[in-house]
Order: sequence, then C-alpha cells, then structure tokens
Amino acid sequence: MAGTIARKAIDHLKSKEFRDYLMRFHFWGPVANWGLPIAAITDMKKSPEIISGRMTFALCCYSLLFMRFAYKVQPRNWLLFACHLTNESAQLVQASRLIKYKHV
Repeated sequence: MAGTIARKAIDHLKSKEFRDYLMRFHFWGPVANWGLPIAAITDMKKSPEIISGRMTFALCCYSLLFMRFAYKVQPRNWLLFACHLTNESAQLVQASRLIKYKHV
C-alpha cells in the first residue's frame, strides 16, 4: 500500500502537468512570497523593541487580503494561501509581542 502511494507520488512529480505547473507564475509567485513569513519568524528571536506596529498591522491586512485572493482565484492557489496564512500567524505573534512589550 505505501509503495503504491509512493509510486503515484513519483509518477505525479514526473508528469508533464506537474512540470508545467513549476513553470507558471502560479507557482513562482508564492515561492517568492515566502520571504515575508520567513523574515517574520526569524525576527521572533529579536528584541520586541524593533517591531514596527504600523508595519505589522499593514502586513496583517496584506496577508488577509491575499489569503482571500488565493482562495477565490481559479484554480485555487493553495501554495499562496499557505504562505499568507503563515505570514498572518507570524505577524499576529509579532503584534502580541509588541503589545506585551509596550504595556508591561
């Protein structure tokens, strides 16, 4: 059973359809966007005094809008959705760190 699933996965990765997907903006746009959540996650190790409340708010709004776009566009872009969901989560953590820093 596991061999069958692995074989199907390998066959899919070798398919022309998958290769075509890798050559489209539908794939590379979200890949490029992953820099935002990666930066936010690495910033979680830094002092909260460097967090910009305005930028955090702007990035939260940006990610919410693009999560909606990624869901509404056809075909749905789940890679873009996951990227912005991750960024939204990271920005909310940063916002909570900033609030704790400012009010404690």
